[in-house]
Amino acid sequence: MTLAVHGGDPVRTADWPLWPRPAERAAEQLTEVLHSGRWSISGPYRGTDTKERTFARMFARYNGTGHCVPTASGTAALMIALEACGIGAGDEVLVPGLSWVASASTVLGVNAVPVFVDVDPDTLCMDPAAAEAAITPATRALVVVHLYSSLADMDALRDLARRHDLVLIEDAAQAHGAVYRGARAGTMGRAGAFSMHHTKVLTCGEGGAAVTGDAELALRMAELRADGRHQPDRPPALHEMELVSTGTVMGSNRALSEFHAALLIAQLEELDRYNEQRALQASVLEKALTDLGFTPQRTSPGTERRTYFGFVFRLPRDLDGVDAPTAGAALTAELGLPVKPVYPAIPGAPLYRPHSRRRFDLGADHRRRTDPARHRLPVSELAAARHLTFHHSALLGERRDADDIVAALRKLLDHRADLGR
Repeated sequence: MTLAVHGGDPVRTADWPLWPRPAERAAEQLTEVLHSGRWSISGPYRGTDTKERTFARMFARYNGTGHCVPTASGTAALMIALEACGIGAGDEVLVPGLSWVASASTVLGVNAVPVFVDVDPDTLCMDPAAAEAAITPATRALVVVHLYSSLADMDALRDLARRHDLVLIEDAAQAHGAVYRGARAGTMGRAGAFSMHHTKVLTCGEGGAAVTGDAELALRMAELRADGRHQPDRPPALHEMELVSTGTVMGSNRALSEFHAALLIAQLEELDRYNEQRALQASVLEKALTDLGFTPQRTSPGTERRTYFGFVFRLPRDLDGVDAPTAGAALTAELGLPVKPVYPAIPGAPLYRPHSRRRFDLGADHRRRTDPARHRLPVSELAAARHLTFHHSALLGERRDADDIVAALRKLLDHRADLGR
């Protein structure tokens, strides 16, 4: 039997589950907005709460926290969280070396300096010991990323932040609904940021949200995302513009539209059901892959519920001569499912180029401090070379889907000698 990448028959030709999936009430919610005369929070009051405000209450309640500020993207959520927490020009912010590029570009976006920290080889999340070693007198904050299906070691990282008086912000863009020692991901630091991008387990196409238990911080984040305005405690007169202009802070327009908020209201109602389905399928795969010699991504002690944004596994030693891109291409050909290497280490990633934009050129010292070449991240770089991932939609099918994935991996091992050609 020949590998499909070399012209043989693939393991699978059937389609995979489609994502996103519209929730049962999605069309109803969108239709309400369409005929409401209110498509934006920056609009006239129509006598009822906006969909944005309704979703904000729902998502805060879902996460067991006091406040939620919806935003146009996860990037926007992270930026307003950083800025509302007082992070700005010249401050150093610890960021994991392995993540999506926005975990670092947002730090640059508030004129701060991302300092990359290596990750734990099993969880792929920030290594607390490496983070402590990176602290300098200029360090003001750390951005903790819960990556793919793993939660970071929040016990150690919260202790680190407390001992060094650092602001801790959670990037929970991939962890909607995950639980660590009874707390939802995104609620264990000063603020948490979520993405509702097309690919995420809770999605409206493009969107995000920042959450916090601090009312003053929530108000500042709300003003930062709406040009310095916020929604009042009491509604205005009918047909009057709802947002209040206080002039407290100069913000930007990073607000979520009413259509996106309406879609999120419906999608949130089905999040837990989908998360449970993914976790059940993932547990089957984790056991089968371990038996074959692959190593599924682990999560930190204290994790009570995982969210599978991406299913991640490390190649076995039997495939030491085969890199992740080669193995991923072979598996993709067998399954008709994109199986890709995990994110590259951010300093070497093609999308991380701080010096390509003049707005980040704040002088020679800043250029030196933000030079990607100054970072050495051996664990992150090795992880990128040896780990593969596929999208969570593949976990929303039936048991035979998991069987096909296992069959493709077994075929890969059986033909390992052919992969180098």
